[in-house]
Amino acid sequence: MPRRWPRSRWSVKPRLRVNNPPATWPQGVARHVLDRVDSTNAEAFRLAPTLGGPAWIMAREQQAGRGRRGRAWTDPPGNFAATLVLRPQGAAADAARLSFVAALAVHDALRDLCGPALNLSLKWPNDVLLNGGKLSGILLESSGAGGQVAVLAIGIGVNLAEAPEPSEVEAGALRPVSLAGETGLTMTPDDLLDALAVRFDEGMRQMAAYGFAPIRAAWLARAARLGETITARTGTAEITGRFDGVDETGALILTGPRGRQAISAADIHFGG
Repeated sequence: MPRRWPRSRWSVKPRLRVNNPPATWPQGVARHVLDRVDSTNAEAFRLAPTLGGPAWIMAREQQAGRGRRGRAWTDPPGNFAATLVLRPQGAAADAARLSFVAALAVHDALRDLCGPALNLSLKWPNDVLLNGGKLSGILLESSGAGGQVAVLAIGIGVNLAEAPEPSEVEAGALRPVSLAGETGLTMTPDDLLDALAVRFDEGMRQMAAYGFAPIRAAWLARAARLGETITARTGTAEITGRFDGVDETGALILTGPRGRQAISAADIHFGG
């Protein structure tokens, strides 16, 4: 039986919007809301050949969602599952930095809707944490050739109503949390989509005008465990050191027994 969450007097009031963008919706960005889909990222690649520009694809029910390294992502009713599909300019490394724009957009959209007291932080490379638990995950997938990205899908899942049980996630992972379970606040996926689209558009415009530096600075201002000891696990090694930031490519900087190291891909574990 699904869990029922208490409503708060600060709850976001539900509004039904299906393919009907609000007045503040970013110009030139399409909006598709589906009742049911296997994966919003998979749907993004199916729709990409027909799209004339960026598009958000949100599903009210996602039946085969996935996270990093092919892990399953659970989406009970009321949770947020959406993908932004676009044709970025530049190489794969440039597209990868959009994960920081996405994480910031999720963080700031939630703050816009729930208020600044919401205890959010960001975990490298692109998880959003609430009260230290994992609230949101982001998955980037792309297609292209010759080192260029032709289509980029930025999939975003947020536990608005319900979180997986701790037994459903891999050993050592952060505890999964939901917005409703941690705060008592309720929010519809439609409301989050509206706020998220605006915030992401702002981030894209900022990076186009000023480069990655201001995005990097904003991300670090919200980073979890900055200056503390963490562990990065790659496919072949485990590296423990002080989290000293993110470089201009988006790589994690750890300082440990072997000195300062830049790590471009890893699973991060806080321990303790």
